[in-house]
Amino acid sequence: MSLQTLNEQVKTDLSYLAYGGADWVRPLTHPEGHVYDVVIIGGGQSGLGTAFGLLRERISNILIIDENPEGLEGPWETYARMVTLRTPKHLTSIDLGVSSLTFRSWWEAQFGSKGWEAIDKIPRGEWMNYLRWYREVLHLPVVNEVKLRLVEPLEEGIHRLHLDGTGAPSDTVLARKVILATGIQGGGEWHVPPMITENVPRYLYAHTSESINFDELKGKKVAILGGGASAFDNANFALSEGVGEAHVFVRRKKIPRINPIRQMEGSGMIERFHVLSDADKYAAIAHFFKHNQPPTNDTFERATSWAGFHLHLGAPWLNVEKSDAGAVVTTPQGTFTFDFLIISTGLLTDPALRPELSLVESSIARWSDCYQAPAEVASPVLDAHPYLSPGFAFLSRDEACRKNLHGLFAFNYSALISCGISASALSGMRVGVPKLVTAVADQLFLDDRDEILSNFFSYDEVEFIGEWLGTREIKAGHS
Repeated sequence: MSLQTLNEQVKTDLSYLAYGGADWVRPLTHPEGHVYDVVIIGGGQSGLGTAFGLLRERISNILIIDENPEGLEGPWETYARMVTLRTPKHLTSIDLGVSSLTFRSWWEAQFGSKGWEAIDKIPRGEWMNYLRWYREVLHLPVVNEVKLRLVEPLEEGIHRLHLDGTGAPSDTVLARKVILATGIQGGGEWHVPPMITENVPRYLYAHTSESINFDELKGKKVAILGGGASAFDNANFALSEGVGEAHVFVRRKKIPRINPIRQMEGSGMIERFHVLSDADKYAAIAHFFKHNQPPTNDTFERATSWAGFHLHLGAPWLNVEKSDAGAVVTTPQGTFTFDFLIISTGLLTDPALRPELSLVESSIARWSDCYQAPAEVASPVLDAHPYLSPGFAFLSRDEACRKNLHGLFAFNYSALISCGISASALSGMRVGVPKLVTAVADQLFLDDRDEILSNFFSYDEVEFIGEWLGTREIKAGHS
């Protein structure tokens, strides 16, 4: 099979599902102009999958915006530095049950079934190529190089979105529903410890989420702070780009060995997480954070195979400062000097950290507003997460603020405690996208409830046109 043949198969499969039927959502008029039923912020895997789900529900008055140039949405060609995805290759995601839209179908169309059997995990660059194909074959309405600057609630159910960027259709657009499909960083910000930001000039460090000029680091000595998968990804990438030495510093005495996601993938935890009590949800994610995500075995082996790789366990950074030679790092094991620091310390989640939500964030309920965790698991990091509905909708701290949040959905990492990993990991996409799409469609339906029911009760279009023209005697034993 070729890609051209696969493209035709996608069309056939979608036609059998009656894909692309007439919209059922009533057009909404507004003095300022066109009102989109849904605007999706983010054109990566979450945004694309959500758009396909909405189109399957016959909601086509939608728009997707992404701040990156076309083909560079998400992390895969920007700051992701792993060789392969960490997710098992057999797990499906944004195909939403259409077999011809799976990564496997796309891969086998080019490399055959033997090519599929030959790969252990999905190569990172090929995943991005798959997403480009997915967008193209489904004709998804993505506009690139457009950034959401501000969400401004108008009357209940309509939001004015302030946009920046060369690709923006206008300075503002109106939307009934807004979905923040903004990935891992979309619910807060990447975290760099104050010890570094306050003592080291900016040119001496970068977070793993940022662009790093590795050409300037060839032959030099870099330190990487963090013990998770991303730290080892960056160490391996740095060494492959010619860095002389890469030192990974881990505060724990042992590298995490357990990946809770693997257990969740087969236990029903992803699919049924929403039915857990608040206590169970909080405890589960506290446990999830405790273990972190370890490097994959192949990533670790690849990194440690380099002569310039150094691992420091039980080595938290106690102090960091600038010297004439670079950045000086003090640990319980001694003091080290580096040419550059790479920070892999994760992120903080809190709607208050998102400038686009500045007009509404004070209305958003946090977990600290709704649940008091036991002391043994309580965490201010978890408490700051938004408290969402099972369908990823923001909920209000009080009734007076409810209308400001109506129609806003967080399909990003900030949904972790409320909805599990269904919006924050590729393993959860096949579960999370349908739940989100259903919640959005349900809300649109209820918003228009009065008109929909009125049209239903007044419906009088004749379907049966037969007419009884006479009588016929029925005798016993005969018809």
